[in-house]
Amino acid sequence: MEYIIYKENFQKGFSVTKALKNKKPRNIEELKKANYPLRTVKEELRKNLMAKIQRGEELFPGIIGYEETVIPQIENAILSGQDIIFLGERGQAKTRLIRSLVNLLDEEIPALAGCEINDHPYQPICKSCREKIKSLGDRAEIVWLRREHRYGEKLATPDVTIADLIGEVDPIKVAEGRYLSDELTIHYGLIPRTNRGIFAINELPDLGEKIQVGLFNLMEEGDVQIRGYKVRLPLDIYLVASANPEDYTNRGRIITPLKDRYGAEIRTHYPKTLEAEIQIMEQERNKFNDDGDFRTYVPPYLKELIAEITSLARQSPEINQRSGVSVRVSIANYESVISNALRRALRLGEKEVVPRISDLPYLAASTEGKIELEATDDDRGRHLIENLIAKATLNTFNRYFDVHQFDSLLAKFKTGWSIEVSERMKSSIYAEKTREMQLGSTEINGLWEGLKKLQCDQSPAAIASGLEFILEGLYLHHRLQKEKLPGKMAYHG
Repeated sequence: MEYIIYKENFQKGFSVTKALKNKKPRNIEELKKANYPLRTVKEELRKNLMAKIQRGEELFPGIIGYEETVIPQIENAILSGQDIIFLGERGQAKTRLIRSLVNLLDEEIPALAGCEINDHPYQPICKSCREKIKSLGDRAEIVWLRREHRYGEKLATPDVTIADLIGEVDPIKVAEGRYLSDELTIHYGLIPRTNRGIFAINELPDLGEKIQVGLFNLMEEGDVQIRGYKVRLPLDIYLVASANPEDYTNRGRIITPLKDRYGAEIRTHYPKTLEAEIQIMEQERNKFNDDGDFRTYVPPYLKELIAEITSLARQSPEINQRSGVSVRVSIANYESVISNALRRALRLGEKEVVPRISDLPYLAASTEGKIELEATDDDRGRHLIENLIAKATLNTFNRYFDVHQFDSLLAKFKTGWSIEVSERMKSSIYAEKTREMQLGSTEINGLWEGLKKLQCDQSPAAIASGLEFILEGLYLHHRLQKEKLPGKMAYHG
């Protein structure tokens, strides 16, 4: 009775997983009674993608900024049954996209028990499984493979061999008494072992050209050859690869016949907006749950500023743009300013963790290793990072303010007034200085309105952050002077 229910479910278009949820067939006979379908991995991906689109589900959770560009191309490639190569600079989520494709596979599929290459119970392709079917027929046992076990991945390096990917003669099996001509002496490589799944090759140009040639048959004719054996393995594989355009000239290339066999070449890109960059920063930064009573707050302007630094770096002629400026620069810089603010709070006995402009010099450590300068010079690298921070600060200031709204504040500086700031200074000192500036004067309201606009008026630590930003913006507009003192800076008229 239960197999009749499975059959009706399949005929109605129910998912394989839903139909088999209550009880899984244990051998081929039960699988046939359940009317389990025979379909390729590309058909499986296509069917599940269509269902997700119809249900309005998010296809690639955690992938930000590709909704209108990359993801539609991926959908078209899968619907077309095309293998994909992702082409883009480092830090553009190529590997994450590839690994996310696993979610389009069925939760579980049946395979012949004991098979090294996950043979379909209806159409075994390896010799041992064919012999098992001859011997046991429909009584042959099956196992169920979860989707995460149907994904294989290899980072291409010059030392990768055909044996690694396709297979090789196993000397132990030969020593056991089998003839070299016996197909059972083969030790399968990574690709056959991912049969009926997704196999990814990262940094494909690094793969030797002779090895790339070995992939031809797999992609076009759907089979592989091992060490000259007359063995045909019609593998069912969805092949995906990633490559950096820089690799074509510096480390290797994808040979034209192989590139031609990939159905879709999809270009990835860096975030096109600051909002997308900030979303990625928030999502990917390291988060800890053991900070106790410390309260972390990062003002919106500072998030924009950090994203702006990366955006400017991607346009700088002093940075090798072929190598790219990864979104990891933004993530690491975001983590660094928060950590420096926490370090300050720990030393000063404060509970509020709010980054300031005076924390930004520490971004050099989290930036330098992630950018490649056109000219190799350590001092030039530090100078470049300082310039990027200054320009990003100015651009962000201009998005929030018109400098003339602080004319009354500037007038106070012209009377000889000054403010000292430091990343080691207590937040309460900034709050007292702000109150002192407003005391007995209604003309300094521009400052308080500015702090409100920055969302930095709620606490002493937030006031300190907002005040430093406004002062630095006025300095960069040449409306204030800045003097470097031991361990601090002084702004004056």
